[in-house]
This record gives sequence, C-alpha cells and structure tokens, in this order.
Amino acid sequence: MLALRISFLLLTLPAYLQAARILAIFPFPGPSQYINVVPYLKELAGRGHQVTSVNAFPQKKPVANFRDVFISKVFDNYNELVNDLNKPMNLWQENNFINKFFLDVTRCVLTNKEVAETLLPPGKDHFDLIIVEAIRSDAYYGFAAHFNAPIIGISTFGTDWNIDELVGNVSPLSYTPLVTAGLTDRMNFAERVSNFVDTTIAWLNYKLIHMPEQEKMYAKYFPEASKRVQLTDLNRNFSLVLLNQHFSLSFPRPYVPNMIEVGGLHISHKPAPLPKELEEFIQGSGEQGVIYFSLGSNVLSKDLPEERRDLILKTFASLPQRVLWKFEDDKLPGKPANVFISKWFPQPDILAHPKVKLFITHGGLLSTIESIHHGKPVLGLPFFYDQFLNVRRATQAGFGLGLDHKTMTQQELKGTIERLIKEPRFGQIARQMSERYRDQPMSPLDTAIWWTEYVLRHKGAHHMRVAGQDLGFFAYHSLDVIGVLLGGALLIVATIVGVLWKAAKFSGLGNSKKKQKTK
Repeated sequence: MLALRISFLLLTLPAYLQAARILAIFPFPGPSQYINVVPYLKELAGRGHQVTSVNAFPQKKPVANFRDVFISKVFDNYNELVNDLNKPMNLWQENNFINKFFLDVTRCVLTNKEVAETLLPPGKDHFDLIIVEAIRSDAYYGFAAHFNAPIIGISTFGTDWNIDELVGNVSPLSYTPLVTAGLTDRMNFAERVSNFVDTTIAWLNYKLIHMPEQEKMYAKYFPEASKRVQLTDLNRNFSLVLLNQHFSLSFPRPYVPNMIEVGGLHISHKPAPLPKELEEFIQGSGEQGVIYFSLGSNVLSKDLPEERRDLILKTFASLPQRVLWKFEDDKLPGKPANVFISKWFPQPDILAHPKVKLFITHGGLLSTIESIHHGKPVLGLPFFYDQFLNVRRATQAGFGLGLDHKTMTQQELKGTIERLIKEPRFGQIARQMSERYRDQPMSPLDTAIWWTEYVLRHKGAHHMRVAGQDLGFFAYHSLDVIGVLLGGALLIVATIVGVLWKAAKFSGLGNSKKKQKTK
C-alpha cells in the first residue's frame, strides 16, 4: 500500500509544479559531455518543462518541449586542438591553452546569430532556470543575471577546486587531488607537495589570466546585467551543482548541501537489444568471450600512429577472444578475422552483454562509470586530462590496469589483457563495485530531476547556500583572525621584551651608580 502511495505521489508531483522555462547551455564540441546530460534534459522536457538547449549536437528528430540552438562554430579547429593537448606543456602553459579554448567556446555561444537575436536582447524572452556545464565558461553564467533566474551547474568530471567555489565547498588538498594530476586520495608526502603546488598554480592562472578575459566578455554581451551583478558574485551564487561522480566510483569526500552526486545519470537500466550482425558476432565468440575496445569520442583510433595501430592489430590477432573495435574508418588494413570494426557502438548496451569480458578504454569518466555499472574490468590507455586519474583509480581499486599507449610493447599489451581476463579477482572486484554503485535509494537520473525541481519549487533554494560564499578570501580562510592573533602575540612578546630590556637597563644603571659611590 505504501509503495502505491509513493508511486502515485511521484506521478502526480509534476502537477504541483508549474512547467518551467529552462535554458540549458552545453556547447562543448566533445560529444561525451552532451551524452552525459541529454537524457536529463529530455526527462525535464518529458515532465512538461520547456527546455531550450544551446549545444553542438542537435536532436536528429524533434522532441516535444525541446528546442535546439545549434552552435556549429565550436567545431572550428577542434581536432587540431585535441591533437595539441598531446604536445609537451608545463602546467602554466596547459592552463593557458585550456583558458583560450574555453574562451573561444564561450565566444562562439555569445556571438551565435540565434543566441544574439533571441536570448540576449533585454525583454525578448524569459527563463525560470539556467542550467550550464560548469567548466571555465564563466561569461555565460551571465544568463542567470540577464533573466534574473537561479542557476544550476553540471560538472561532467566530478568536482575540483574550481567547481567547489561555485557553492563554497571544501576540498582539502591533503586528500583531494587536482583532476589533471593523475593522483588518488592516498597521496604520499611528495605527492601532497606536488598537488599543493599544482593546484596553487592552476588557481593563480584562473584568477590572473582566465577571469579578466571572461569579465570583459561578460561586460560586452551582458551590459545591463554586468552593471547590477559582478561576475565574481555570479560564479559564487549557484543554487545547485550536479556532479557526474559517486563515492563508490572514486573516494568519499565532503559536500555542502547543494552539491549532489549523480554519477552515471546517462545510463539506462534497461539495455537495448544489439543489432543482429553485432549480436551474432558476439554470440559466435563461445566461452572465450569478447573484448570491447574504444578510445572514446575525442581520441580517434584511425589517427593512431601506424606503428601503434599495427601493434594493437597483431596483439588482437593472437588472442582467442573476439574483439569489437570502435574504428572511425570504413576499412582497417590488416584486420584479422576475430576483429569487428564500426565507427560507432552502443557502448552501454555492449558492456551489459554477459559475453563481454574486458573493456579496453582511454579512461574517460563516462566510460569508467559505465564499466563499473556493468561490472566489467578495464585496461586503461589514458591520453589526457582526467583519464590518467581515472585509470589510476581503477588500478588502485583493483578492477583494472593501465598501460602507456606510446611505449607499450606487444608483449606487455597481450600479457596485461590475458592477466585481466584470466585472474578472477579483477572481474570479482568489478562486480563488487557495481553492486555498491547500484545500491542507491534513487537512480542518478531521478536524483538529478528531483533536486532540479526542488530548486524550482523553492525559487532558487537559497536556504542551502553556505554563508562562506559571502566572505572574502581572507575572512573565509580566517587569515584576518590568524593575523590579529599573531599580531597580538607579537605585541605581547614585544611588550615583555621591552619591559625586560628597560628593567635590565635600569638595573645596570643602578649598579653603575653604586660602584661610583663606593669609589
């Protein structure tokens, strides 16, 4: 009876909430970010909300209550930029490179014809809620001030110091590593020193280089809003941040009330049937099973150096398993009979298949979450950004191993694959982690929807905002208190030293007079 009441309440809840007009901004040209959020946006539209989505991947078929604003310009030179990520750079140069990229993406949004004509003019339109991908694109947070609407951020890689600042969260550097550092929460002293220095450099670069450029853009494209609200206030006034992360996937850490874990909100709990040809290939693998190999959407297998590609092909040809390889070309010279190539695979549905024994991956967060959700061990070949961290976490947790794709030998690759398939512990740990991850009171998608509508019901839910967001840097870190206490202590010490010095001087003077009288 109770279950029926709860089901009735969930079904009728949208009736108590007036349909909202929602502006979602996710223009990143890499498809994985939008793959992560589009089920969430479609679910909001399905619940009657009017969703306008500014993105780089418009829907192929019309969706009710869902309007696409296509930002095609973000693809200009994108492949070259991805390739440039592999060039040697120090941390300051890497941050400058990332800043420039996201500055260009932000400019593409704000100069887009449809955005300029329908979203930016004052009084032209109205929205009740702004949802953005919270990643170094501060200027278009200005839409929140422009429409006087609450703002929700989604971080597709979890959190870091920059995401934390949106809601005043705390990330102790002693056990929360910089996303790009490839470290885990179990750092030794040298790693903690490195993490502190790297995070400080990233923070300084963001404040000194990135933010001034974003503030200029904010003032240019939101002239009226910028007079009322400073950008530094906007990016500290988020109503909610949804994180594509979960403690069972990585490590436990503190969160303020309006920071919610929804890792894997894009994963459907009902895998779809595979295409006939694909299913027959998998079923034909017998007891040996299948290996699935994909480098994601930003790294293309067809662009691997020929020597690396041949090494991988020879390794696969020597295996008893069949291999599904996401390869972005129609032909793969030298492809052995046990390899099936395709430009695209329904990855979550493949990983759900019981005959899939191993996932060889670039280590992207979405792929890592999907592997855990379906209990599959992984072999990580990381290329950039958080991939090194994700692969190291998999190795530390015990459900995967990692190799350097640039230097690995055929023997190393084959040996690692055989170890992951033949040693039962990797599969056992992957299944244990899957059980922990799935053991949640609500699905990640349902959780994201509930908290989004909570923000709408409570007009921005400002009661969840921590007081630290209203404090300056010195007050937030109690540097003013420490300064006063140290100053007071120094004053006391100086006073005591001064009194003793005068006393000693007076005593010395008295003794001198006594000696003179004695003579």
